[in-house]
Amino acid sequence: MARNITVGIDVGTHAVKVVVAELIRGKEKPFPKVIGTGLAESKGMRHGYIMSPADVVRSIKVAVRQAEKTSGVPIKRAFVSIGGLGLTGTVTQGSVIVSRGDSEITDLDVKKTLEACENELPSSFSLNRKVIHSIPVSYKIDGRVVLGRPQGMKGMKLEARTLFITCLEQHLNDLITVIGEAGIEVDDVMAGPLAASLVNLSKTQKIAGSILANIGAETVSIVVFENNIPVSLEVFPIGSVDITHDIALGLKISLEEAELMKTGGETTVSVSKKKLEEIVEARLSDMFELIEGHLKKIGRNGLLPAGIILTGGGSGVPTIEEVARFHLKLPAKMAATSFNGDTKGQKEPTWSVAHGLCILGFTQGDEPSIGIKIARNTKNNILDWIKQFLP
Repeated sequence: MARNITVGIDVGTHAVKVVVAELIRGKEKPFPKVIGTGLAESKGMRHGYIMSPADVVRSIKVAVRQAEKTSGVPIKRAFVSIGGLGLTGTVTQGSVIVSRGDSEITDLDVKKTLEACENELPSSFSLNRKVIHSIPVSYKIDGRVVLGRPQGMKGMKLEARTLFITCLEQHLNDLITVIGEAGIEVDDVMAGPLAASLVNLSKTQKIAGSILANIGAETVSIVVFENNIPVSLEVFPIGSVDITHDIALGLKISLEEAELMKTGGETTVSVSKKKLEEIVEARLSDMFELIEGHLKKIGRNGLLPAGIILTGGGSGVPTIEEVARFHLKLPAKMAATSFNGDTKGQKEPTWSVAHGLCILGFTQGDEPSIGIKIARNTKNNILDWIKQFLP
């Protein structure tokens, strides 16, 4: 029997991560098992943008070769994440009059309502931006909120609030191009924060209300969940590299020593713990003030019972949970990346996005219960947030 294998590629500013996973038929339900990984330093990236395509292609090739070696599987196609400062989420509202004479709502009515929502996007979006995901946040029938799918219910007017996740079209085209030049065919593209949520957040956390913050090298990306649905997404121009630079400047030491100090490693430099904490916490405060400002903007500040979950390669700063709790007035914890059958020990948060992409790959073609449109193949959707793979 043919093996069911999928590959996720996360091209970040600091590193390119590749995860190869195989769907294993367990006794109760299938689960994805990591069979190989690849990691390479990213060159040619800045704030998530591709600045030097040739350098990025070389970095991808190194990571892919490593993943092929560890998995024993040739890699020809993959699911790819997109991030960077151009990634953002916008919520719009739209409505239609139900088409059938008996007032029963059909798939066509839902489709037209979502199209009406998309038509409400600012006109500037059509110039340089591309919609990569469209996610219905809520529906109303004749002014009353309905839970679940509206199809089959009856009413005169159908309304919807929809989250559109968009990116700069040139950035998307550049990403697909460099992946192709590295010899890999792109199956689909998914926003990095959504991919990470597939392995970093439990269904309970998503239903209660939570925020996943991915601390990258040069950006911090967040996605907010309520009722198991993403309601907001944003990327901020600040990252863990800024902390490293602050330490280097504040203590007059090399960047290499500053990086070790940031993550609690041993160095030859003698410095007071209090001084180091002051430098680190000042920059962390900047990060969480940006996040708090966004939560206030969408009316969710202090109102997410499951709190903030921290992930990403820059989330390993020792005091980060404490600083997050202080500024956001929310519970804070490190993400516990769950990937059933993980034999390679890839529990580090830096692998979250590539892991999530593999789960996306295993669910392509399933019948959706919420419509999340994917960039390359707009007819495919994600199955109810991939129930069988949630931690």
